[in-house]
Amino acid sequence: MEAKQSPQSGELHVLLGTEQTFPPPEHFAAQANANDPQIYEQAAADPEGWWSGWADKLEWIEPYEQVLDWSEPPFARWFGGGRLNASANCLDRHVAAGNGDRVAILWEAEDADDPGSGSERDGGRRSVTYSELLEMTQRVANALKSLGIGQGDVVGIYLPMLPETVAAMLACARIGAIHNVVFGGFSAESVKERMQFSDAKALVTADATLRRGEPTPMKKAVDAVAGEIATLEHIVVVDRCGTNPPMSDGRDHFWHDLLDRADPDCPPEPMDSEDPLYILYTSGSTGKPKGILHTTAGYLTGVTATHKLVFDLKPETDVYWCGADVGWVTGHSYIVYGPLANGATSVMYEGAPNYPAEDRWWQIIERYGVTIFYTAPTAIRACMKWGREHPDAHDLSSLRLLGSVGEPINPRAWLWYREVIGGGRCPIVDTWWQTETGAIMITPLPGLTTTKPGSATIPFPGIEATILDSAGKEIERGAGTLVLTRPWPSMARTLYREHERFIETYWQGYGSDVYLVGDAARRDEDGYFWIVGRIDDVINVAGHRLSTMEVESTLVSNPGVAEAAVIGIPDEMTGQAIVAFVIPEGGDGDDMEKELRDYVAEKIGKLARPKRIVVCDDLPKTRSGKIMRRILRDISVGEDLGDVTTLRDPEVVKDVERRFAEQD
Repeated sequence: MEAKQSPQSGELHVLLGTEQTFPPPEHFAAQANANDPQIYEQAAADPEGWWSGWADKLEWIEPYEQVLDWSEPPFARWFGGGRLNASANCLDRHVAAGNGDRVAILWEAEDADDPGSGSERDGGRRSVTYSELLEMTQRVANALKSLGIGQGDVVGIYLPMLPETVAAMLACARIGAIHNVVFGGFSAESVKERMQFSDAKALVTADATLRRGEPTPMKKAVDAVAGEIATLEHIVVVDRCGTNPPMSDGRDHFWHDLLDRADPDCPPEPMDSEDPLYILYTSGSTGKPKGILHTTAGYLTGVTATHKLVFDLKPETDVYWCGADVGWVTGHSYIVYGPLANGATSVMYEGAPNYPAEDRWWQIIERYGVTIFYTAPTAIRACMKWGREHPDAHDLSSLRLLGSVGEPINPRAWLWYREVIGGGRCPIVDTWWQTETGAIMITPLPGLTTTKPGSATIPFPGIEATILDSAGKEIERGAGTLVLTRPWPSMARTLYREHERFIETYWQGYGSDVYLVGDAARRDEDGYFWIVGRIDDVINVAGHRLSTMEVESTLVSNPGVAEAAVIGIPDEMTGQAIVAFVIPEGGDGDDMEKELRDYVAEKIGKLARPKRIVVCDDLPKTRSGKIMRRILRDISVGEDLGDVTTLRDPEVVKDVERRFAEQD
């Protein structure tokens, strides 16, 4: 059987002239049966046996007694009765097996080649072995314990992309604390909100983070909101940039001071399979972020299996690089837990892909001999825009596998990725999954699955997905609502302290045993899945989910805004872009756009900043006063508006159209 990259349409033949063939399945054998087409049938026939086989690859302190308890859906219990520790599975067992000298993290600072910069404080580039990461993790764990942090306590982590960030996460897992990581690009207001929701007892941050060569304060920003977090007792500060931030006696502690005093030995706590591992907040359609709760054994099983098979990992020889940020679930699953559980060597880069120049990523791949590269379509499209002369200037021949994550990848970007970056020889694994699923759900397997540009192809073995119509009837071919119909180990167990919201959001659309993904999708004649987009009001900007309600609420909190409506529209660079329509307070909307864009960036983060802000006298509404966002979307993308005579004031539509057109 040959692994072919098949066309979605004639586009492949137009651009490339022919289909491409790739190395045979035996080239991609990550384990004995990885290239066996029967694994899909075997997993479908005995899904519990399939997942049990992967769980057995982990190191257990006490063996589990039951693979799955699904007696009270949607609350699943996986590997009941078992006890293990995620940190020990990511570190201790590899060191004990004689692999302590294997490099776990190849870290590169944003300013690694800038003499006299902050890079000198960190060496610019660091190779952190499994033994070194284990010692750092144990010291951090003991440091947290010295501050009174224990099992069940929540620890916030608001850090740049540093090895210390990984150690902080694993230290929490080691002592049974629950980590709550916040993306380093989010504002202090977002940190405050997430720490308040989770009753965080401690927060680990940095003095500053580098943004295109300039230190951007983090500790100072946290100080402005820390007093509003009632449960927060301690702030631990990694001295990344040497900016000498103010420190409060008794509350604030420098990372290096704590670690210098900490014992280097901290035995891992035996954790129940269903004990919480982490909370990760993601945008919700109601505006209030959702605290996705993942537990220990099931999550670790899911990310171990998917990372090993989807990326065909060979830990002895591969250099793997996931270009995401640890602050997102992709970073949790495929920078930290999956790769480390599998004993991989991973690249971790602190900065932007085009700093100081547009060839930075390709320079890194050449320097470290990266073999597996996993990134987002947004980044791929940006690299296309910058030009192929940048990757062409570097030797990328070490690459053997490419991955895509975060949003559907359009066929043209898929083809460019494969031909320009992969040299026409690298299969692409275009993966679909969510924060809530914990691990990859729909994906090709390299050397086994025939791929199509833009399609995530078929579910991973052991995963059962389908498409339903509004009545719950399965759609064999065509478009509808994507659902998952069988429990899987890495599934979110609940929303932190919001069990009812968990049920209402994900498990009421088609019954308590059918997971409502929230995405629309279609299935083609080969049974392949094509993700179309969100069915709710969450916008996917560059792979990051943002709530329209959250952005609207932020806009109307500005004294100059009376009313706001936010929509998402297709965008070539970011997949979707935010467009905001606002009614100014008092009718004076001159020069509001920049002010409001900066305001949203301050309150939520730069990635939530609207691409366009259209100031209007009024918005199209029904006679009951509901804003018709559908009409705003149609105006923004140039679609036929249909019948607008039922609106409270149809003339408003013409005014909005005119104002939108004036900005073009």
